[in-house]
Amino acid sequence: MKIRKTYLNEEEVKVFIYENKKEETVVVAVPSAEWSISFTYEEAGEALIERLADSLAGTNLDAQSASEMSQRIYQWTHEM
Repeated sequence: MKIRKTYLNEEEVKVFIYENKKEETVVVAVPSAEWSISFTYEEAGEALIERLADSLAGTNLDAQSASEMSQRIYQWTHEM
């Protein structure tokens, strides 16, 4: 499991990323937003970024923060 720190709205936020290589899936959790999601290696590109942003928008994050966070999560999970 990897733990990344980022800043949203001047607050430090921890993002937990777990990669299951055997099942080719990734689980991402942001406890401060009470949010988590899982996706497969096959999901990629703009469709995944949009799915992450849409899911994050349902939390206590505004649209801009959700978009920024989805971009970061995509980058972190695809460099693993």
